[in-house]
Amino acid sequence: MPVHDKSASVISRRSFLLKGSLASAGLLMAGSSVWSRSFLGKTVPDSKFFGVQVGVITYTYRSMPHDIHQLLRYVVDSGISAVELMGESVEDFAGKPSDNSKVAAWRATVSMDKFKEVRKMFKKAGVSIYAFKPSALGTNNTDAEIEYALRAAKALGARSVTVELPKDPAHSRRLGNLAAKHKVYIGYHAHTQATDTAWDEALSQSPYNSLNLDCGHYIAAGGSNTKDSLLALIRAKHNRITSMHLKDRQSKENGAANLPWGQGDTPIKEILNLLKEKKYNIPVSIELEYTIPQGSDAVQEAKKCLEYARRALGA
Repeated sequence: MPVHDKSASVISRRSFLLKGSLASAGLLMAGSSVWSRSFLGKTVPDSKFFGVQVGVITYTYRSMPHDIHQLLRYVVDSGISAVELMGESVEDFAGKPSDNSKVAAWRATVSMDKFKEVRKMFKKAGVSIYAFKPSALGTNNTDAEIEYALRAAKALGARSVTVELPKDPAHSRRLGNLAAKHKVYIGYHAHTQATDTAWDEALSQSPYNSLNLDCGHYIAAGGSNTKDSLLALIRAKHNRITSMHLKDRQSKENGAANLPWGQGDTPIKEILNLLKEKKYNIPVSIELEYTIPQGSDAVQEAKKCLEYARRALGA
């Protein structure tokens, strides 16, 4: 961006002040950073293809140390425009105490201002937040903590919070009742305990109980969980699925390993094209769990997954 001034010293001083103000806000980043892209008029990410929103769960970047600003940079540098946001970085940004004994009280009383600030920050960079996953939804968390998670999700612009599918149906009933109060969905995530009926009791308890369907884990369970049964499950319960995780895992019979996309047994192409064909409004999250190759990093691997999805959808 050229600057026209009569004096080179004025240019230098303005440049210094601009850099200083950005650095003081924690926003000065090198290269094709989120801030250069969003605030200086460059291209913002767009990972929605033919109506299918391909996002990422920020757990994907766990190998790369980050605060909320760096995390946003990773997302944008991956070319991704929507996220399932893990709780740690945003809670740290909002001032969560380092003393665990004080966290519950903090959650019960914290202002939503910082969460709204994160929403605006991400929106300016071209990134929406469709789900929020804080460690505040377990059986040992208070009702006040659970309601905090739901209020924070709304402040972030998320449609749902995500949590592991409880073993105790009394807890999914509790969560569903509180979710109905705040009109935010609870997306229940399952690992290899997933079956076609695993979510049925929770779904019957509240219209705000839903699936956060992990397609890779479902396939890794093996047995009666097959590619065809997974696609049938999505068709049957599409109106109760608020988000999905995509990873490429082998079936149990083939070893159940996490592999780079296209090498495992998860029908990623078929899933994406089912969403495209049926116009199901279900965001899918890239979840990077395979071993990152030497010389690469989570951003580069997320890019590869995104490119696989883009090609699968014919974009």
